[in-house]
Amino acid sequence: MKNIITVIGLGPGNENTLTLGALEAMKNADKVFLRTERHPIAKKLPDYGINYISFDWVYDRNQRFEQVYEDIVKHLMKEALKYSRIVYAVPGNPMVAESSVEILVKKAEQNNIDVKIMPAVSFLDSVFVSLNINPINGIKLIDALQMDMPDTKCGNIVTQIYSPLVASQVKINLMEFYPDEFEVVLIKAAGTPDEIVKKIPLYELDRQPWIDHLTTLYIPPLSLKNKDRFEMKDLVEIMAVLRGENGCPWDLEQDHTSLKQFLLEETYEVLEKIDEKDWKGLAEELGDLLLQIVFHAQIAKENEEFDIYDVITSVSKKMIRRHPHIFGGKNIKTSELVLKNWEEIKKREKDINTYTDTLKDIPKTLPALMRAFKIQQKAALVGFDWDRVEDAFEKVFEEIEELKQVYNSANRDKIKEELGDTLFAVVNVARFLGVNPELALDLTNRKFIKRFSYIEETAKKLNKDLKDMTLNEMDKLWNEGKHMLNVKKNNKKCYK
Repeated sequence: MKNIITVIGLGPGNENTLTLGALEAMKNADKVFLRTERHPIAKKLPDYGINYISFDWVYDRNQRFEQVYEDIVKHLMKEALKYSRIVYAVPGNPMVAESSVEILVKKAEQNNIDVKIMPAVSFLDSVFVSLNINPINGIKLIDALQMDMPDTKCGNIVTQIYSPLVASQVKINLMEFYPDEFEVVLIKAAGTPDEIVKKIPLYELDRQPWIDHLTTLYIPPLSLKNKDRFEMKDLVEIMAVLRGENGCPWDLEQDHTSLKQFLLEETYEVLEKIDEKDWKGLAEELGDLLLQIVFHAQIAKENEEFDIYDVITSVSKKMIRRHPHIFGGKNIKTSELVLKNWEEIKKREKDINTYTDTLKDIPKTLPALMRAFKIQQKAALVGFDWDRVEDAFEKVFEEIEELKQVYNSANRDKIKEELGDTLFAVVNVARFLGVNPELALDLTNRKFIKRFSYIEETAKKLNKDLKDMTLNEMDKLWNEGKHMLNVKKNNKKCYK
C-alpha cells in the first residue's frame, strides 16, 4: 500500500469555513503539517485535539519564496516515507494560488507517493463576498511575487501581498497600466472578524501599515477612456466601435481596396522614421501601420472572412514552422543557412516546384526596384550570379553603352527596354554591396530636395527667381549647398 499525503485547505480564516472533511483528515493523520501557523485557524486546532508542526522555520532560513516551497516539499517527501498517513494543511483552497501544492504533486509522482487533495473554501470566496462582485463577469488572478501583466478589461485580484515592500513593487508594476489616482481595494483577512476592506488610490498602495500575509488587492476594470496605456485587444475593440453601429462615417465607408493607399503610405512613413533615427516618431508610425492591419482584420471579420486572431495565429504558426532550429530539433548555426532553410520550407508550404515558380511568387505589386532586388536574390540562391562585384559593374557599363546606341532612335520600346536593363544591372551592383536600391534611391530623393531647397532659398536672398537663372548659376549654388550640407552633417557627427 502506498503512503498517502492528504492536502487540505484551512479556508480563508473563519472557523465556520473549515470543512468537516478537513477536520476528520487531520484527526486521523499520523502527522499534520501546516505550511504556516500564521493563519487564524491554526490556534483553534488544539481545541479539536489536533497537534501540528508548522513550516514557518523554513521561511526563516530562506530569502526566496521559491526555495521555501521546494524545501517544504522535500521535508514532506521524507515524512511520507516514515508515516503512511500525513496531512499537509495550507491556507484557503489547496488549488488556488498555492505554489507549494503544485510542486508537491509533481515530486510525489516522481517518488511513487499518492497525493489526495480535498476541496476547501478559498479565500477568493470571501473576497468576492467582501467586494460584492460576481466573478462570472471576469477575474484575473495574479501572484504578487511573480506579477504577471494585468488584464485591464476585467477585475484583477493580486494575492500574496505579504508586506509594504511587496506592495511597493506591485504598485510600480501596476502604474504602467493604471492611472496613479485609480481607485483600488485592499482587503485584509477576508471573511474573518478582523477583516479590513479599504478603497484607496493606487499611489497609496504601499502606505498602509497594516498590510500582512492575509492581504489581497482588487483592481476594478478600467474603461478605455480612462486608460493611460493600451493593449492589442484595446485597439481591436476601438476599431470595432468605429466600424459598429453609430460608428465613424468615414471608417464605415472603407473597404480593403480603399485602404490600400494608406497601408502603403504608413509603411513608407515607418521607413522614414527609421532613416531619421526618430525612435519616438517610429513608435507612433508603427502604431499607424498596426492600425491599418487591425482595420483590414475588422472589415474581414464583418465579411466573415477572418479576424485579427486568425492573422496572429497564421504568422505565429509560420514563425514556429520556419524556425525549426529554435522550436524543433534542427541544428542550424549561421544566418545564411537559416535563410536557405527558410526558402526550402516556404517552397514546400506553397507547393513551389521550379526555380521559375520561386521568381513568380514575388509579389508583382512591389516597387520595381525592390522586386528586381528580390528576383536577383532568389536567382543567386541557385548559383545564377556574378562571382565578383566588378563583374556586376562591367554589366552596368555594357548596358549603358547599349542604351546610348538606341537613345537617338525612334524605337521607344527599345529605349525603354535598354533603360530597364541598365536599372536592373545597377540593382545587381546594389545587391552585391549589401544596399537596398529602393532605400538608396529614396535617400537620394530626399538629399536632392534638401539641396534644391538651398538653391531656392539662396536665390531668394539674392532677389532672384529660379526661372530667370542660368543652369550654370543654379549649378554653382547646387555645389555650394552640397558643401554646406556636408559640413553641417560632419559637425553634427562631431557633437554626438
